[in-house]
Amino acid sequence: MEEEWIAGKHSVIEALRSGRTINKIWVADNAQKHLTQPIIAEAKKAGVIVQQADKRKLDQMVPGIQHQGVVAQAAPHAYAEVEDLLAAAADKGQAPFLILLDEIEDPHNLGSILRTADCTGAHGVIVPKRRSAAVTATVSKTSAGAVEYVPVARVSNLAQTIDRLKEEGIWVVGTDVNATESVFGHGVFTGPVAIVIGNESKGVGRLVREKCDVLVKLPMEGRINSLNASVAAGVVMYEVLRGRMARA
Repeated sequence: MEEEWIAGKHSVIEALRSGRTINKIWVADNAQKHLTQPIIAEAKKAGVIVQQADKRKLDQMVPGIQHQGVVAQAAPHAYAEVEDLLAAAADKGQAPFLILLDEIEDPHNLGSILRTADCTGAHGVIVPKRRSAAVTATVSKTSAGAVEYVPVARVSNLAQTIDRLKEEGIWVVGTDVNATESVFGHGVFTGPVAIVIGNESKGVGRLVREKCDVLVKLPMEGRINSLNASVAAGVVMYEVLRGRMARA
């Protein structure tokens, strides 16, 4: 893959600010000036060419994505290594806080999780190379640009990666509807921790579940008794942040 599309005001401006290699930006003729002016200013600083184009051309570039009249062509997303995520925590003098996604397939869920990961101070997200959403224009748009700041590592084998994290002293916490322990008030979240979020319909796979140090569930009061994967991930991430703030 030689290039990647980024669409929407927030995604494009954060890509520019983060120093991502942008080849070119297209702005729709009819785009609102207050949306495009900051992007044009950032592009000028970065020396990136901005071209006016018909809105229909932008629609064809990123089909099905609300681009707000701004589309950029960028170098492919640079995935991190697991070591980079651990190094990021060490550089900040913090206990590692990682998110492992076991076959999250919906790019909107991945984007939302990245956005919350940024808000809660997670040091990175780990996804398997197969049967998992990759970082695409949809992910970038849904993440509101957070994809430029939260490193994503792709691994061949999530179960092996968990073993490695355990060797580093990281406690691995799986989310499972059938777990007996509640996510709330769990002391495990204050130390080095990796949260495992499962597939939208199947949850966490058996092999990965068995590797977890502890399984927790989100208490349910309603009739549906299930949460969207990104919402569930958000609740757990904020519980980690709450535990860490209480300790600070």
